[in-house]
Amino acid sequence: MKSLDKKLKTIAAGKYKPRDFILADAKDPDYAFGVKGTGAHDYLDQSGKHRSIPEFRQTIRDIVKQKQMDVMLGAVSNLELLIEEGLFEKSGVTPAIRANDTSDIWHPRAGNYAKEPSRPWRTANLAYVSKFCDLGLYSVTFNNILERDLEAVAHYREFRHDAVKHKFRHFLEIFNPNAPQNLPAEQMPFYVNDMIMRVLAGMAKAERPLFLKMPFNGRRAMEELASHDPGLVIGILGGSAGTTRDCFELLAQGEKSGAKVALFGRKINLAESPLDLVALFRPVIESEVTAEQAVKHYHAILAKKGLKPKRKLEDDLKITEPALEGYKK
Repeated sequence: MKSLDKKLKTIAAGKYKPRDFILADAKDPDYAFGVKGTGAHDYLDQSGKHRSIPEFRQTIRDIVKQKQMDVMLGAVSNLELLIEEGLFEKSGVTPAIRANDTSDIWHPRAGNYAKEPSRPWRTANLAYVSKFCDLGLYSVTFNNILERDLEAVAHYREFRHDAVKHKFRHFLEIFNPNAPQNLPAEQMPFYVNDMIMRVLAGMAKAERPLFLKMPFNGRRAMEELASHDPGLVIGILGGSAGTTRDCFELLAQGEKSGAKVALFGRKINLAESPLDLVALFRPVIESEVTAEQAVKHYHAILAKKGLKPKRKLEDDLKITEPALEGYKK
């Protein structure tokens, strides 16, 4: 049994402890940024030459072999090849593909799609994908625009029917609105919570997502959702790269607020030393070290390896993401 399934079973039994927290690496930037999504060779200068697809696949292999992650999310084209080569056979890591790619994640150079209200789209074909992978991420973005939001839930219903038919499991990503209409900023986190519960209310067990992936909109909003339905397994997404303190603080605050999953992409992919960053995730989640201490440990590792940090330690210790500010221990 993969670690994901073991942990979900423990969580469902009401026996969750921080050691059961689920970690996932989101290695699926192809869908959003195209060529530049893989990250530059020079982590200090993202404007330079970027990793090729074969080089990017090696970063996936490295993370899987580190045995810290429970889930590896990737593009269909990458994971099919890696699964065929046997990367996941003797690993506790569960492979997952991005099952749809809504227009709000389309960020090609000079593109303008992400500024318009999200439109549903699904490139992945479950008739083919389900032959080598049984888990995927489905994404929905609501904008408080009736026509667009109806379109989003209609496509999600169609996907769930297809998923059940092909015995394909999924987890559900709910993004914050990308082009909201008549939605005050202070109400946005609670609008998102309400839309999550509204969508889940009509689902039978056979079609429900295994867990959620959503932005961390502050402890108040996260605690509201977690306490409203204790059986809901909530996951937080990493968002922008941010500071190293942002990364560790998000893990710490998310877990304390009721999240039981974290799915980080750019925070890992664009780090100076991704494997060393990831190695500190569980100590932070399990309160062996504070987020502040973890930043200092990370910088010490970089210094020992002769790697130049992107920020001075005093700058990297700062919290810059608004949802994390004002946290009281």
